[in-house]
Amino acid sequence: MSDQAQRLRQMASNLKSEIKQKSRPLGQHRSRVVAVTSGKGGVGKTNFAVNLALGLIQRGRDVLLLDADLGLANVDVVLGTNPTYHLGHVVRSEKRLQDVVYRGPLGLKLIAGGSGLNELLDVGDMELKRFIGGLEVLASQSDYVLLDTGAGLSRQVMSFVLAADEILVVTNAEPTAMTDAYATIKVISRQNPAANIRLVMNAVEDDQEAELAINRLTMAALRFLGVNVESLGSVPYDGSVTRAVKKQQPFLLAYPGTPAARAVKELAANLDGGDAGAGSGLFFDRLAKFFSNLRA
Repeated sequence: MSDQAQRLRQMASNLKSEIKQKSRPLGQHRSRVVAVTSGKGGVGKTNFAVNLALGLIQRGRDVLLLDADLGLANVDVVLGTNPTYHLGHVVRSEKRLQDVVYRGPLGLKLIAGGSGLNELLDVGDMELKRFIGGLEVLASQSDYVLLDTGAGLSRQVMSFVLAADEILVVTNAEPTAMTDAYATIKVISRQNPAANIRLVMNAVEDDQEAELAINRLTMAALRFLGVNVESLGSVPYDGSVTRAVKKQQPFLLAYPGTPAARAVKELAANLDGGDAGAGSGLFFDRLAKFFSNLRA
């Protein structure tokens, strides 16, 4: 009975969200554009982004997830889906952007990356304008746009990160991951001193490790960079995460009562209850500028 009641509550929440979206006048809504990034690969960034998106949907939010990883686009692998179309079809003018939106679990809207983002660097001004305009329309129908960026500090990755209204830097407590996360924060803060940066500590052994690692990184950023990096929270190491990955299922749905799932739900609540910050809503103008500069 409890499972049935939970499903009914989720259906009611989804229905309310759908009605809300359909009644929303186009152009009068501003979605929150959040880049999920990391300085180092292998810290669970994509897995976190997918489950965070689902956690926001469980809160009644409409979420669009863009796989913006230029080299290793694999959001669809985490979800266990196989979208027929991706951004490459849009860039080659074979499909419109709204035609490549794949509906995932709980109504998650996914745009698979494929090779499309690399190809964006070679298109003309008209094609780039069409892509960004299509993305803006889709965003106007969503509460959140989550960008799962690639790891590292390449110009392509930084284009999405610096264009976003909010930035989540995902890392773990390993020294190499912490060093790379600090380097990422340094690059972001130098190019955009007003950037809204928050830290997510992933796969920590316990609360003490999480607190120590968060304090070490945020204090270093404040002392040496003059940047105030807030902590969104942490996700504990949990064997269910690995099991879910092997099953190609989001752990939030496959194992909803586990410590990792509960933590991500709490982080989704923290994000949803937080302030988007000043400068929100300029994502599309900034993205067009960054891509134009990359192609110059």
